[in-house]
Amino acid sequence: MKKILVLLVIAALTAMTACSSTNTADNPKNEAVTNTTANESKEANAAKTTEVANTAEATGKVYSLENDGVDEALFNEALSQFPAKVPERIVTTSVPLTEMLYLLGITPVGVPTSTNPIPADFETIDRIGSPMAPDLEVVTKLEPDLLLGAESLRSTLDKSLEGIDLQKAYLRTESFEDLKLSLKVLGTYFNKKDEMNTALTKILNKENELSQLAEGKELPSVLLVIGTADSFMVMSEKSYLGSLVKKLGADNIATSVLQVTDTYSPINMENIVAADPDIILVLASGDHGATEDKFKKEIEKNETWTKLSAYANNKINILDYSVFGVTSIINAETALTEIAKYFYE
Repeated sequence: MKKILVLLVIAALTAMTACSSTNTADNPKNEAVTNTTANESKEANAAKTTEVANTAEATGKVYSLENDGVDEALFNEALSQFPAKVPERIVTTSVPLTEMLYLLGITPVGVPTSTNPIPADFETIDRIGSPMAPDLEVVTKLEPDLLLGAESLRSTLDKSLEGIDLQKAYLRTESFEDLKLSLKVLGTYFNKKDEMNTALTKILNKENELSQLAEGKELPSVLLVIGTADSFMVMSEKSYLGSLVKKLGADNIATSVLQVTDTYSPINMENIVAADPDIILVLASGDHGATEDKFKKEIEKNETWTKLSAYANNKINILDYSVFGVTSIINAETALTEIAKYFYE
């Protein structure tokens, strides 16, 4: 019996020793596992941060001169139409392109005749007439070796300039992104990269600043309205103002709800009431036959406007046509800043 008890005690002591040894061996292992897990977690977090940053840059959330958001294919296509020999005498039929030449330190020999302002330093330069139909006699007299025009007027200008042996290049000027694209094309072609980078950096910094303001905010739905001599129309993201709203991340109901395909479309109040936008931005100009008073009369004439939340919440705003009605590389920062106030504040 005593032998059996002794054997049991020895077995118990052996088991306890084994457990103790196991625990002692496990402690360093557990510590190592903990440290390894912590290190892996740090590495994962670091990798995630890098991934987020890279994703942000890839999606245009963070802009730089290396990641300016300009479509590379469109850039190369636009650049390819310029002559191998850089011209010395340039005429332009476009006010936005005239502004770009000014920013790049390039002085043309002819600029368009327009009610829209051109840089003051170019006031003494010869006017060549309408952007759509330049004066052929004036153009010929200036002896240009390149004419710069807006892509949207390519067919019209080609027809107007038919019979004149003149190298032509057309650049996009309709939207905010178009302005960046065309500035980059001109700056690259004319080897004015320092001037180009200075102008682009200001715009890119503004985009980054506003992108940070938008973080964590639920942006509103917006209806964009433009007044003409005859009526008021809805603006899609294809318009200049629409491109600014798109850049800032707000929801333009013309695209998301009304699903219009044209830049400007007739107003359908039934659909607008159903969409019920948070904010209505109205682009009205006396020069184009539509004033703020005319829009107020439009509301009085059609009381359906009063059913909208934007009306009830006093969120119908009249915009300055000189800032938002005309594409302008010089006013782009101001336009972005002003429109952002309606969304971020």
